[in-house]
Amino acid sequence: MIKICVVEDENSIAEMVRLNLELEGYHVTHFDHGLVAKNAFQNKFEFDLIILDVMLPGVNGVDLCKEIRKTSKTPILFLSAKGTTTDRIEGLKAGANDYIKKPFSFEELLERIKIHFRVKNRQSILTLGNITINRDKFQVLLNNNDIALTQREFELLEYLIRNKGKVCTRNAIIEDVWKINFEYDTGVIDVFMNAIRKKLNLTKDQELIKTIRGVGYIAND
Repeated sequence: MIKICVVEDENSIAEMVRLNLELEGYHVTHFDHGLVAKNAFQNKFEFDLIILDVMLPGVNGVDLCKEIRKTSKTPILFLSAKGTTTDRIEGLKAGANDYIKKPFSFEELLERIKIHFRVKNRQSILTLGNITINRDKFQVLLNNNDIALTQREFELLEYLIRNKGKVCTRNAIIEDVWKINFEYDTGVIDVFMNAIRKKLNLTKDQELIKTIRGVGYIAND
């Protein structure tokens, strides 16, 4: 059974989410205090997905997300009343996979959860020329040599390789990799691409990952 952890101090919201997720067949564990949740994660409590509030007693959700990311790649979905652009970006930078603003509909939350499990169940090994990605090990190999990428660099490279042969627009990358569905400066993608190319010894003219000027990128063997 898929295990979901809900860290939420508003018991009415937590209970609504718990009951509805259990009706969908998920096993739900609820913590109403940030410090209690932090101790549980440090004691190796394992979950398939974490739903996290930002404003929590003890330890706030952003700091808790950062702590989780030190040892785990478990999908984290923020569910918070703090919904400004700055709040969302802060949550995503902390390592969250998604961000939903309260008030919310359970139907939307459920669909977001299903999307994360579809992503999690994707093929683990991907290749592009002499580049190999292992999602399970969070590993990138270039000619069988380990290449250290940040989490966002890894996610961007994986997205391009998974969509090999297709043009990936900057807007699609922001929505599908950054999980941002509002206006955002897509120029940040170029910064990450430059870092990836440098680490993988690629140039803009090489065929493996080409820049489509004014549009986005395409990966090709």
